[in-house]
Amino acid sequence: MKYKTREYPQFAVCGLNCGLCPRYYTVGSSRCPGCAGDGFSEVHPPCGVLSCCQRKGLEYCFECDEFPCKKYDGADLTDSFITHMNQLTDIRKAKRIGMDVYRIELNEKMRMLERLLLDYDDGRRKSFYCTAVNLLDLQDLHAVMEKINAIETETPIKEKAKDTVTAFEDVAAQQGISLKLRK
Repeated sequence: MKYKTREYPQFAVCGLNCGLCPRYYTVGSSRCPGCAGDGFSEVHPPCGVLSCCQRKGLEYCFECDEFPCKKYDGADLTDSFITHMNQLTDIRKAKRIGMDVYRIELNEKMRMLERLLLDYDDGRRKSFYCTAVNLLDLQDLHAVMEKINAIETETPIKEKAKDTVTAFEDVAAQQGISLKLRK
């Protein structure tokens, strides 16, 4: 199915933060451009939620009178490349604070993630960093980024990655959040 390209594909119509997904940062043919981003139909299976929104002329599900509909049943119980754990929380937050404000927050998280992938990834941490940045709030992310900024630039990448993961796990544990994907 061919979808109309969306202006801001980094936040899906259903509430997933596409801009925090490992496939969004993949190089090559398996890269996902985000929800109805340029080339979405070529790399992504058909999406009933996206089809429904576009058929109704809506940019996001929360604009619908039926939100949340049965398509959200069990949404918080499954994982894929990016966790669904905050899907309903995030789309409700976007509705409550408005997309302009939510977009600023998501863009800030994306910048943090890009920095993590550039400076603290030993080649094995992309999914972990995507999950951590998606699940933790901005205040906690700022605290972790401040802590890891103190790591010496000469520190070997494997050690920097290990220290960064530990910093994320410590903050997540304080919040009662597991950064391990559920099966």
